[in-house]
Amino acid sequence: MRENTVMSIIEENNRGPSEGFRLTARCKAAGCAGKLGPADLAGVLERLDLPTHPDLLVGISTGDDAGVFRFSDDLAIVNTVDFFTPVVDDPFTYGQISAANALSDVYAMGGVPRTALNIVCWPQTGLPGAMLAEILRGAAEKAREAGVIVVGGHTVGDEEVKFGMAITGVIDPRRIVRNVGARPGDALVLSKALGTGILLTAFKRDALADEYYQSAVRSMTQLNAAGAAAMLKYDVHAATDVTGFGLVGHALKMAVGSGATIVFEESDLPLLPGVLEQCRAGMTPGGGVRNREYYAPNVRISDEVSEEIATIAFDPQTSGGLLIALPEEQSLALLSELQSSGHRDATIVGRVTTRGEHPIEIV
Repeated sequence: MRENTVMSIIEENNRGPSEGFRLTARCKAAGCAGKLGPADLAGVLERLDLPTHPDLLVGISTGDDAGVFRFSDDLAIVNTVDFFTPVVDDPFTYGQISAANALSDVYAMGGVPRTALNIVCWPQTGLPGAMLAEILRGAAEKAREAGVIVVGGHTVGDEEVKFGMAITGVIDPRRIVRNVGARPGDALVLSKALGTGILLTAFKRDALADEYYQSAVRSMTQLNAAGAAAMLKYDVHAATDVTGFGLVGHALKMAVGSGATIVFEESDLPLLPGVLEQCRAGMTPGGGVRNREYYAPNVRISDEVSEEIATIAFDPQTSGGLLIALPEEQSLALLSELQSSGHRDATIVGRVTTRGEHPIEIV
């Protein structure tokens, strides 16, 4: 147990334990990290005129993980931003998870993150400043692990706690990995196990065993740096990181943008410990329900697939893994490299086929 936990900060401030000091209790949307649902977001984006520029290599047209702007033939910058309400109560851990999650978008593009700006929304009263300091310290430690410099940030008063980062990275404009371009015959490799949304919902309801909580935290605080470095050694056709829209939502963007169908094998999907148990107990987050409502018309789920696996496929992930499409003959080598670099749950989860009736199939 870390010394600077929520409880120790409460004791430092000579206050008794109260629900007001539980970070996850400060989120109005219980079971949700504060992300807009896919239907709401699509309704907003369709009203916008998308920006164009000859050096804007990746914008928002395909819902890619980050934007890319070219400065020269061999240098472009990668920009992304992500922040959300607390998913755990320990402020240091919350900072680590938030940083790892924000950095992941740059890794998914094949870029190298360089600088970060903190984004803080914090109540004017009710929470001690020492708790915010721990959040920032956790994020800074994870940034250092990634070789990233935190150059500043911005704070606003808010009734809800929110924290995240805006990340700037660099990339060779000739080697950008997009979330489109997957080809029939490709294998799909996923670098992390699924189920953080379900486990965190159980945690917020005080129904999660500590061993399952710790497993989820280890996954969420793990950087995707090793996965990004490994995939660049192969002929990767497409990649994305699996976060708030779940495995199905992010794979759907890949499938539609690539003009293909992605087929997931139920038995191959890697699951975090305790996920099936908590799913059966009804610990489905609101974000998972919204994901399923929006994406279901584009998904064929075989009658043989269990309801638990179907639910997990739509589960919103926090700081999830990389989903990588590459030639099948290279997939085992990439898988071996991922597993030896710390991604022990990395698995070949499916394949890319020619476009069928549905862009996503779970069999």
